[in-house]
Amino acid sequence: MTDTVVNSWNELQNELFIGSWNDSIQRYRSPFAFRGLPDSSYRLKTSLQRLEGPYWQLERHLLRNFRKYAQIDARELGLFWHLLSIAQHHGLPTRLLDWTYSPYIALHFATANLDKFDSEGVIWIVDYEKCHEHLPEKLQHMLTSEGAQAFTVELLHSLQPHGDGIYGEEASFQEIAETLTRFDLLGAEEEFLLFFEPPSINERIINQFALFSIAPNPQRSIDEWLEQNPGVYRRICIPAEMKWECRDKLDQCNISERVLFPGLDGLCSWLKRQYSPKTV
Repeated sequence: MTDTVVNSWNELQNELFIGSWNDSIQRYRSPFAFRGLPDSSYRLKTSLQRLEGPYWQLERHLLRNFRKYAQIDARELGLFWHLLSIAQHHGLPTRLLDWTYSPYIALHFATANLDKFDSEGVIWIVDYEKCHEHLPEKLQHMLTSEGAQAFTVELLHSLQPHGDGIYGEEASFQEIAETLTRFDLLGAEEEFLLFFEPPSINERIINQFALFSIAPNPQRSIDEWLEQNPGVYRRICIPAEMKWECRDKLDQCNISERVLFPGLDGLCSWLKRQYSPKTV
């Protein structure tokens, strides 16, 4: 694991933007996805994996019942990647993992939990372009032909207009919302990690500059996959004694729950933290 421990705000800024220069276009456009965690000992577990037990056997049931009971436009639920994105967004345990294009938003999530201010925080930085070099050829070709760096739900849907239905049933890919069979088959020979942008369902996803990762195996440890592919990731560790400084400067930059979680819940979370006394 490649860890860098920072000791000052200026050092942190340098680390967050290392590798962001794109020489081919002469612009600062990084190929990185960021994920902030309040404790550096936390692993990259999906919400589905956090269910524990035989969680992989529950995946199909969770998605099927979400589609059955959700009061959302039926057209959106008929498209699998829209269904999965909406389910993840609203808290259903899925194999998706949340990331952001913004290093500051990742820093927010590494420093927002006051109960973890006595713990070292961490920001995971993954080069999704290097990750996509491990994709099956048909997926790589789709990105290349579109001139894209990451997938969108529309691009993923265009890959498979027809195919196997849920666990062996024959059906149109567009008709079976809860299937992961076809996607999992793509990783039969070599597992991979794919990054895609969710649809702009609401301001929360837009403001968080969000993207998701997904592997063709719900039991696959993302940490282990990254560690087995050197050069695709690194981590920035933030000492506990730096968290208050980071937190206050982020708030001054308007990176807070009030912006990232629009609505009264986000407002109240921001106000609670703003008026909490410094304890560390």
